[in-house]
Amino acid sequence: MSAQPVWVTLGKTIRQLIRELETFEDQELEVRISLDGGSSHECISLIGKLDGKAVLMNCGFDGNR
Repeated sequence: MSAQPVWVTLGKTIRQLIRELETFEDQELEVRISLDGGSSHECISLIGKLDGKAVLMNCGFDGNR
């Protein structure tokens, strides 16, 4: 098994994320979040601060919960 590249686990700062998003030509694109490499994705409902980190959250209701 090969080790994951550092960019996979290192994460991004707010500044890095904003800089990367600013490279998109269409600034009106909806931003979504995926935890499985893009197979499924959800809208970002809230952005909060938790344990000293910025956290993107989806607050949608899952009928199975």
